[in-house]
Amino acid sequence: MSRLSKLIPLIVIVVLLAAFPKLGVPDAWILYLLLFFVYLAMANMWNLLCGYSGLISLCQPAFIGVAGYTLVLLVWVGVPFYLAIIAGGIVAGAFAVLISVPVFRLRGTYFAIGTLVVPEALRILFLLWRPVGGKLHGGGAGYMLRGMSGVSVVHYYWIACVVGIGSFFLIRLILHSKLGMGLAAIRDNDRSAASSGLNVFRLKLYSFVIAGFVTGIAGAVFYLYQGYIEPSGAFSIQWTMLPILATVIGGISTEEGPIIGTVVVVFLDFLLARYAGISMFIQGAILVGIMLLAPQGIMEIVRQIGTYHSRLRFS
Repeated sequence: MSRLSKLIPLIVIVVLLAAFPKLGVPDAWILYLLLFFVYLAMANMWNLLCGYSGLISLCQPAFIGVAGYTLVLLVWVGVPFYLAIIAGGIVAGAFAVLISVPVFRLRGTYFAIGTLVVPEALRILFLLWRPVGGKLHGGGAGYMLRGMSGVSVVHYYWIACVVGIGSFFLIRLILHSKLGMGLAAIRDNDRSAASSGLNVFRLKLYSFVIAGFVTGIAGAVFYLYQGYIEPSGAFSIQWTMLPILATVIGGISTEEGPIIGTVVVVFLDFLLARYAGISMFIQGAILVGIMLLAPQGIMEIVRQIGTYHSRLRFS
């Protein structure tokens, strides 16, 4: 009964979020929430990799880019968009399997550098590729998403809502499973975990593929809304910065951290839109500042305040 009582507020929040478009909420808020859910899924998956698996992965743009292109190209040839979204996630997960063998041979900083190279290589590859059966839009293989005139922003919002909230529950499910306990063991010390009989490579692969799949789904939803994809944007370092910034600001290795951090990131995203030329510099400066002033993020500050008040209450 106590568990049910804890779930009731969460269920109410989910229902309210799903009903937002029918409550007369301004269109701008629908857009903010749509991006919030997309970024939340990305942040949750980076938290799974770095916060719970000890993998400092910087190849999120690769998952987002290949999933976005899969979506656009499949819709281009007549595949329903909802199937194309799932296909985008599957292709991103398959790509994670493909690159796991070489990158998992690297450790620590070298792993991070190895994953950072992947999206840049894909960006160059797609810049050399030209669209088939249509005009070239912008540099490289730029495609417009066609055949979506009958789908409204509200539909995009609901899809993003499912992906964002689903990523939160997926993290909770993983953390309360044997996989979550195994990931915690390899995060603390993968050599000790291996000597205890855990298959470190398999556990890392599971988390890497899950993160690739869900990040790909989120990327596909983003490009479904945007309606256009091109290599410089699809494989941009911005897709690396966003989930890192959201997770670090909110609190890495916490379930609530990415939620709080994503709220801040969406706010910054719109606030810094007018400073497009230096927005990445500003976000990087904020990231460094947060890491220096509050390494454990906002959630750690909240916990310290709660602990302080509880001590005052019982003193």
